Amino acid sequence: MRSLALRNAELAELVGDASRQAFVAIVDLCLSEQVDALIIAGDLYDGDQTSMKTARFLATQMMRLHQAGVMVYKIRGNHDALSRISKQLTFPESVTIFGGRAQTVLQTAGGLDVAFHGLSFASSKAPESLLPKYAAARESAVNIGIMHTSLAGSPGHDVYAPCSVADLQRHGFDYWALGHVHVRKVYLGTATIVMPGMPQGRDINEAGEKSVTLVTVRDDRSIEIEERAVSIAQFERVDVDLTETLEWAEAVRRIRIALEKVRMTARSRHAVIRLRLMGSSPLSWSIIRDRDLLLAEAEQLGEHIGDIWVEKLELVLSDNSSQTSEGAADPIFELAQTMGAEIRSQAFREEAKALVMRTLADLPPDARGFAGKDETALEEFLDRVLTGGAELVTARLKAGGAQ
Repeated sequence: MRSLALRNAELAELVGDASRQAFVAIVDLCLSEQVDALIIAGDLYDGDQTSMKTARFLATQMMRLHQAGVMVYKIRGNHDALSRISKQLTFPESVTIFGGRAQTVLQTAGGLDVAFHGLSFASSKAPESLLPKYAAARESAVNIGIMHTSLAGSPGHDVYAPCSVADLQRHGFDYWALGHVHVRKVYLGTATIVMPGMPQGRDINEAGEKSVTLVTVRDDRSIEIEERAVSIAQFERVDVDLTETLEWAEAVRRIRIALEKVRMTARSRHAVIRLRLMGSSPLSWSIIRDRDLLLAEAEQLGEHIGDIWVEKLELVLSDNSSQTSEGAADPIFELAQTMGAEIRSQAFREEAKALVMRTLADLPPDARGFAGKDETALEEFLDRVLTGGAELVTARLKAGGAQ
C-alpha cells in the first residue's frame, strides 16, 4: 500500500477501503435477502489489528444486522487469534463468537431447528486436525459446521487444522462453512462443503471477482447455494499484443480496446488492471524508454472509460532487428549483449548486492522491504533491477532523443 500510495494516492485509497466496502455489501445482501444468519469462518481481521476506526466500523455493521434480526456466527482463524479487537470488542447478543472449545448453538428459523457447530483457533497455529473436537450431528436439526482450515493444503498457504473433504463428508453435518484459503471451492456430496474464498482481493495476486455464498436450507433439509459477487475493486491481469506495432497511437489504441473489454466483463464497480505489453515491435525501445508516459496515457484511458485503474505496466517486448540494413552488426545490440554478460558475472552481482546492503543500512526499518525479506528475494530483486537497467540503457540508445 505504501508503494502504491506513492504512485497513485487515489488508487491506494480505493484499494485500502475496498475490504470495508465489501463488508458493507455483505451486510446489504443479508438485509435485502432477509437472511436468518451470517457466518464468518475466520480471519475477519488480518493480524494484530488495533485500529479503533476498524472497531467502530465493525460495531456499526453488526448493529445493522442486529436491528434486522440477523444472527451472526463467527469463529477466529489464524489471523483473528492475534487480534486485540477480536477479543475486546463488545457485540450485540445476536453475535456468537465461538471459543477455543467446540460449541453448538441452536437457532430455529422457518420452522427448522438449525445447529451451528463452531470452534475458534486458540492461537495463531493449528497444526493438527480440529475435526475430532466437533460434536456429532444432532438428529433433529439441520447441522452446519464452521471451520477454519487449509484442508489438505493449498499452494501459498501454510497448513492449518488439516483435514480431508472425505473426513468432513463422513462427519454427518449437512453443510460446512470453511475459511482460510482465498480461492473459492465447492464440494458436493452427503454434505455441501463451501470454501467461499475472500469477498475482496487485496492485490494483483488475488485477481478476479470475489464473492460470498448465499445458502438456502429447504423444508426437506436440502441445501441450495448461490455465489453472490460483493467485491468493490476487481484486480485483473490483462495482456496486450503489440506485435508489429509501428506507431505510438496504435499501441494506445490496442490498450484502449483491451481496457474496454475489461469494463464490459467486470461486474465489480472498479477494475484495477495490471497491463502486460507483449510482442516484437520496432516501437519496443521507445515504450521501454517512455514507459511512464504510456502508463499516464493508459491511466487517462481508464478514467475516460470509467472506474478502470491501471495499477502497473509490465513490458515483455522485443525488437528482433539486430542487424543494420547493410548486414553489419548493430553496435547497440552488441553493447546490450556485453551488459547482459556483465550482469551475469558473479563479481558484478556482488558489487551490486553490496551497494543495496549499504542503501538498506541508511534507511529506516519500515522502508527496507523493497529488496525482499530473505536472500532468495534479494537475488530476485537484483535480477529485476539489473536487467531492467540494462534494458533502459539500450532503449535510450536505440530510441534516441526523439519523443
